[in-house]
Amino acid sequence: MYPTINMKATGMRIRQIMHQRKLTVKDVQKYLNLSSVQSIYHWFKGQSMPAVDNLYALAELFQIPIDAMIVGNRTNYMLSSKEQSYTRMYEYCMAVEALRAA
Repeated sequence: MYPTINMKATGMRIRQIMHQRKLTVKDVQKYLNLSSVQSIYHWFKGQSMPAVDNLYALAELFQIPIDAMIVGNRTNYMLSSKEQSYTRMYEYCMAVEALRAA
């Protein structure tokens, strides 16, 4: 199967990581030197993805590998226990979101 990225789930994961790290949208905007916060909100909604250089910078800001931010359909590489807990938390959030939508 051809690997693809789920933009909406990736945006939700970025938002979740920011929440865990107690980072605001303004903090990320300033760190990435973005002109406005709108692009970050587009990431959250799955309307767009961060550019590769922004993913690279976010990985540094969050202190996680880029693969820990991106949600796709390929098999994940071996995650650390901390990254596994983020994955479990993300899966829980996705389940809650699905229940709210139903």
